[in-house]
Amino acid sequence: MGTTKLSGLSNSKKSPLIMARFAVIAAGLGFIGQAAAQGFPTKPVEMTVLFGTTAQTISQVLADQMSKSLPQPVVPVSRTGGGGAIGYTHVNGMKPDGYNIVWNSNSISTAFHTGALKVDYKAFTPIARISLEPVVVAVRADSGWNSLNDIANAVKSGKSKVRIGASGKGSFTHMATFSMFKRMGINDRIIYAPYDEGKAPVELLGNRVDIAVQWPGQFVSHVKAGTIKILCVSSGKKSSILPDVPTCSDSGAKGLDLTMWRGLAAPAGTPPAVIERLQTAAKAAAESPAFKSAAERIGFEIGYLPAKEFGDLIAKDDAEIATLLTEIGLKK
Repeated sequence: MGTTKLSGLSNSKKSPLIMARFAVIAAGLGFIGQAAAQGFPTKPVEMTVLFGTTAQTISQVLADQMSKSLPQPVVPVSRTGGGGAIGYTHVNGMKPDGYNIVWNSNSISTAFHTGALKVDYKAFTPIARISLEPVVVAVRADSGWNSLNDIANAVKSGKSKVRIGASGKGSFTHMATFSMFKRMGINDRIIYAPYDEGKAPVELLGNRVDIAVQWPGQFVSHVKAGTIKILCVSSGKKSSILPDVPTCSDSGAKGLDLTMWRGLAAPAGTPPAVIERLQTAAKAAAESPAFKSAAERIGFEIGYLPAKEFGDLIAKDDAEIATLLTEIGLKK
């Protein structure tokens, strides 16, 4: 048998022979992988979209622009629910061949650390970061509040209960709300009122909440109409999409620096050459005039990062989100 013959060879003769065989096999596999990537994709690439509202709108523009760089289209498919867990679970169960990717975000960490998702970010291979969205604090134009400190003074006066709306517990906007008002010393003196996805302007204008903490894209049209005003952004520096709006850190929540990123990832084990092909298409899409126009219209920042840097960011954010969720009491 082949095994018996090999065992009869001396170590000095066996090792070079085995190493040579492995080298030939590795070279062959590398060639096959490169060849497959050159022809990739030979069928449509499915992009799972985890959320509605601005996330869904951006994904459609991104998919359209990526399709122009590939021989087959990129097709967005909505799989919402569970704070992203439903979509992540679906993509994680797909073959790692590049034909199933996910329009991901910091939600990979919030879903995992709150127990909604069984796998963490390591179950996915990053492709590219595409966009950035700071959380904003919005109030009705007739609220009488013009800064974050005005809100803090209203809460501390005790004259009225202040109702603050954000997405469900454990969501990115909930974390931002908690961190923001904890830094101001009023976190235990506000009423937290969660609302459904995309409902922030409706709840705010309907007087069911006094303050809404949500993505800027949801308020753009209302700000232009003069019915809502944005007091601050959660990022560490001013946002290019709201250049006249101060940071929440400068407005009283000292040190706050939280920004939602969105990007693309594939199941772990997807061939590097395929990841590179998708990364190239994503970069071209992010730099296209159509995508830049969409960023201005919808209200988000373009923040392209290649796979390696994106992966480093995801790992860093995961640790920070785990710590913040522990402070909130939602870490599982």
